[in-house]
This record gives sequence, structure tokens and C-alpha cells, in this order.
Amino acid sequence: MNEAQSSTPAAPDPRRDTANRLRIAIGAFKRRAQEAAAHGELSNPHLTALSRLDRLGPMTTTGLARREQITPQAMGATVSSLEKLGLVARSADANDARQSILSLTPDGLAAVHSGRNAVSDKVTAILEESFTDAEVEILAVAAPLIERLAELL
Repeated sequence: MNEAQSSTPAAPDPRRDTANRLRIAIGAFKRRAQEAAAHGELSNPHLTALSRLDRLGPMTTTGLARREQITPQAMGATVSSLEKLGLVARSADANDARQSILSLTPDGLAAVHSGRNAVSDKVTAILEESFTDAEVEILAVAAPLIERLAELL
């Protein structure tokens, strides 16, 4: 290999560039969303667990933890607080008496479908004020892809 060939930079990798941009953007979004969250509203882990139960149906705490890639103990703490709020109910697992099945209560279902919280309200207002309809459509198309990416990490 001659000197000119060895000093030529490698062609940019569009997948790596996209991965880095997503990592930075999602990290910034997450930090700012946490700052915007109102005191006393459901946390991101609460909302995520409720959304999973809504989309995937009843499941065990272990199954929910596996989907979120966290320990069953950490999910247990989230589920316990959701139970205290009356948003999740446990029932016996017919196949395994050691397990219980989690499902949404009517209040839990209402919490998921209301979509009302300080962060969602703020993002909605920003989308209305600062983004075109075409840009909102792009974000709407990208959202499920970002969800899938998160599930595969």
C-alpha cells in the first residue's frame, strides 16, 4: 500500500452517523422531557409499563421486565406503585401458581389512552408551533421505527 492510500480517510458510514445522531438526539430529548415533567405525574417507567400492557396484553412482571430489559426487581417496584395507584391489577396465573398476571384496570387504560401529561402537552404545543404538517408526518412515521430500534437494543 502506498502512502497516498494509507492516508485516505475511510468513507463515512451512514449507519454509524445515524446511530450517533439518534443517540445524541434521544439523550437530549430524554433529559429535557424529564425536566418538563410535572411533579406528581406518572414517570416514564410507569407510562412505559402501562403502554406495554396495553399493546401486548396481560403478562407477568418478569415478562414485562424482559421487554424493558431491566431486572424483575426493578419492574416489581414500578408495578407495585402502579398497583397502589389502582392502574394495574394482579390475577393468578392458571399455568403457574408462583406467578401472577398483570393487567390494566379501567383507570390504567384511561391513563394510557388519555395521553395527558406535561411532557406530551409541551411536545404537542411545540409540534403545533414550530413544525410543518410534513415534518410532523415524518416524525409520526419515524416514531415506530425508533420504538423498534429501542426494543432491539
